[in-house]
Amino acid sequence: MDFRIVWSPNSRADLKSIVSFIAEEDPLTAQKFGFKIIERVEQAAKFPESGRIVPEFGNPTVRELIVNSYRIAYRVNMDAKEIDIARVWHAKRGIPEL
Repeated sequence: MDFRIVWSPNSRADLKSIVSFIAEEDPLTAQKFGFKIIERVEQAAKFPESGRIVPEFGNPTVRELIVNSYRIAYRVNMDAKEIDIARVWHAKRGIPEL
């Protein structure tokens, strides 16, 4: 059974901001990229521990997925069978608050 996906308000805002930024140059590419991120998160719902442990945190419940140059940080809650998407950001921008 797939884990439930919970997008935090910050992660929703992050995704919207990324897609809006890309859409300034190419709306179709922006839409495709947004769906690519969502698709990757949906894959993680099937295999919640497939993302690597975020090296900067060293916490096995905080993992990340990489899509192009973007990092998707999420927490795995085994008891609730959830993955909580914390943030989505470009790797060159450092580490945001989770």
